Amino acid sequence: MEGKARFIFPVLMAGIMAFLMTGLITWLNLGLPAGFGWLWAKAFLIAWPAAALAAFIAIPLARKATASLVRMIEGS
Repeated sequence: MEGKARFIFPVLMAGIMAFLMTGLITWLNLGLPAGFGWLWAKAFLIAWPAAALAAFIAIPLARKATASLVRMIEGS
């Protein structure tokens, strides 16, 4: 991935993951109380920037680990 896509992809991926995970965890912890949408939105707004930062760190590490595992599996 090159150019602007290098920066846009992790932010969007982190947003999608944060949205899904905060919704799930909020629901598991609280059920569906009044104000669920606000509680979910609050958790998401905190989680998305943290997830984006984590993605910028994790993606290069995951690429290297994947390449190493593939080489090991293929025996080369």
